[in-house]
Amino acid sequence: MATIKPSMKLYLDNCCFNRPFDDQSNFRVRLEAEAKLRIQDQIRSSCYHLVWSYILDYENSKNPYRDRREQIAKWRGYAYDDIESSEAIMQHASTMKLLGLKQMDAFHVACAIHAVCDYFLTTDKGILKYATQVQALHITDPIGFIQETNP
Repeated sequence: MATIKPSMKLYLDNCCFNRPFDDQSNFRVRLEAEAKLRIQDQIRSSCYHLVWSYILDYENSKNPYRDRREQIAKWRGYAYDDIESSEAIMQHASTMKLLGLKQMDAFHVACAIHAVCDYFLTTDKGILKYATQVQALHITDPIGFIQETNP
């Protein structure tokens, strides 16, 4: 079991923020959504520090559903850190792309690394398959995070 630090920093990618809006008839999707909502409650209660980024802003702005866009954008107000673009992030993203991550995913991971996050939470299988290759932070899905941090 992972030890919970009072100042544990979490980065949730756009897929994770969108999970509660996905089709809940799939059992795995419903479990991930419930886990993500629990994590959100813990962020609101200051159990964890949320990290936001310019990439989250950008990707969320492309969401065709206005109500979802607005709901997700509100989470920026809970952010402990708000990461802006930098040369260091560009370099980290280039390294992540060499591992096989897609460009947007590489930028999300690079922002989390730059912010020295403890966990990167995603529901994107394309990112999760590279989780063991990224040594700078722990990449998992919301269910895995709950299992690791809540005995």
